[in-house]
Amino acid sequence: MRRRTLLTAAGAGTVGATLAPAAAQADYTTTPNPASAWGTWEGWGTSLCWWGKRWGDRDDLADLMFTRNNVSLGGASRPGLGLNIVRYNAGACSWNSINGESMVVSPNMMPSRQMEGYWLDWNSSDPSSSSWNWYVDSAQRNLMWKARDRGANLFELFSNSPMWWMCANHNPSGGADGNADNLQSWNRQQHAVYMATVAKYSHDHWGVDFDYVDPFNEPIANWWTATGTQEGCHFNVATQSTVIDHLRTELDARGLNSTPITASDESLYDQAVSTWNGLTSSAKGKVAKVNVHGYQYEGGRRDSVYSAVHAAGKTLWNSEYGENDGSGLRLARNLNLDFRWLHPTAWCYWQVLDGGGWGLVQAHNEAGTLGAVNPKYYVFAQYARHIRPGMTIIDGGEGNTIAAYDAAARKLVLVTTNYGTAQTVTYDLSAFGTVPNGTVARWSTRTDGSELYRSYTDTSVANKRFSRAFPANTVQTFEISGVQR
Repeated sequence: MRRRTLLTAAGAGTVGATLAPAAAQADYTTTPNPASAWGTWEGWGTSLCWWGKRWGDRDDLADLMFTRNNVSLGGASRPGLGLNIVRYNAGACSWNSINGESMVVSPNMMPSRQMEGYWLDWNSSDPSSSSWNWYVDSAQRNLMWKARDRGANLFELFSNSPMWWMCANHNPSGGADGNADNLQSWNRQQHAVYMATVAKYSHDHWGVDFDYVDPFNEPIANWWTATGTQEGCHFNVATQSTVIDHLRTELDARGLNSTPITASDESLYDQAVSTWNGLTSSAKGKVAKVNVHGYQYEGGRRDSVYSAVHAAGKTLWNSEYGENDGSGLRLARNLNLDFRWLHPTAWCYWQVLDGGGWGLVQAHNEAGTLGAVNPKYYVFAQYARHIRPGMTIIDGGEGNTIAAYDAAARKLVLVTTNYGTAQTVTYDLSAFGTVPNGTVARWSTRTDGSELYRSYTDTSVANKRFSRAFPANTVQTFEISGVQR
C-alpha cells in the first residue's frame, strides 16, 4: 500500500498495550534467551518499482542498497545496507490499441508509477510472438541485474495489477467499485499465464530464477479504484483461490515445478488472517510462503498471523512496509513489534527512494531529483547491516530488543530502541554457555539526526553482563564475539 494516508493504531484494530512498546521510565535489565528460536533469518529487501524505473541505471544507488560497502552519495560516505532480497514487479501498462480498445488511465495516475507490462494483447500467449515485448521496463530489469551482481540471492516476482486488457474497465488502477473484482472472470487463467511466462522468460533469458511468484498485491483492499495514483486490483478471496490454482498449473506447464507460489500480500495483519482462512484447501496447499504488509502499524494481531501461518507449515515474510516518519523512530518501533509477535524470516521496505519521509533517501521520481538521506536510512542500517541471513532470531528478553545469533561466527547481535526517556540498559547474558570478557562493538543512531550510525569500542562485557546509556530516541546495535549458546 502506497497511499499517503497512515493508519493509526486507534483505527486499525489494536490488541492492547501488551503488544506496543512504550517509552521506558527507568533503567532496566534485559535477559536474552538463547534457548528460544524464532526462525532462521533470510534477509532484508525492497521492491524495485517504482524507484527502479527512475534510478535503475545508477551504480552508486545499487551499491548503496545491495552492498555493505561505504558508498559516496550527496558528497558524503554512506554505509551500504546490504539488502539481499529483490521484489520485481510485472507491470500492467502498455500504450498499444487492441481492435480499437486501449488502456484507460486514471486522471490521478503518476507516470513514475506506470510500470510497462510485457504482454501487449490477447492474440497470443506465445512469448516469441508479436503479442509480447521483452524490451520494455529496462531500468527496473537493469536494477535487478545490478542487485544480483552485488550479492542479492532471493528474487520474487509480483503483480500490482493484471495487464490492463485483462481488467473489466481496462484501467490498471482499479475498478469503479473498489470492493468488486476488476479482473475479468475469463482472464483469471490469463493472469496466471502472464506471471508464469515472465518467470519462465527470466529463467531462459535474464539469468534470474525467481524464488517465488506472487500474483497479488493487497488484493482484498477496497482502495484500488479507477481514480487511483498507481496500479492496483481488487480480488475477492474466492478469486484469489482460483488464480492460485491456475498459477500452479501454468508454472508446472513451463517446467517451473519447483518454483513456489507466495500469497496474498494483504495490507493489514488482520486482513492477512481472514484471507488465509478463507482460501480453499486446494489454494492453501499450493502456497509455500505467506506475505503480509505492515500497514496496520502499531495495531493488528501480528501473533494471529504467525499462529495461522506457522500451523500451516508455511514461511512468513513481511514483504512491504513504509511510512512518512523520516526520523526512523516509527520504523524501529514496528520492526520491534514484527520481530517479537509476527516472527517473519524476511522483511522488506517498500520504496527506499521516495518523497519526504517515505523514502530512506528522499527522491522525486517524477522530476528525477535526489534529496537528503533521512535518519531513517541509518536506523535501518542498525538492523540490516548486522542481522544477516543465516542467523537465528532469538528472544531479546523484552519488546524493544531484537536478538540474533550467528552460530558459525559465534556472534550475538543485539539491537535496542530507546524512546523518549534517557536511560541505561543492562544486558544479562547469563543464559548463554560462553560469553568471553572483552570489548563489545557498538553502533548508535539518534533519530533527530545528531548521530548517524557512529561506531564505538567503548563498551565491555564482564561476567556475562554489560550496560549502556541510551539518550532519548536512540537505536543502538551491539555485536558480542565468541558467544556460545
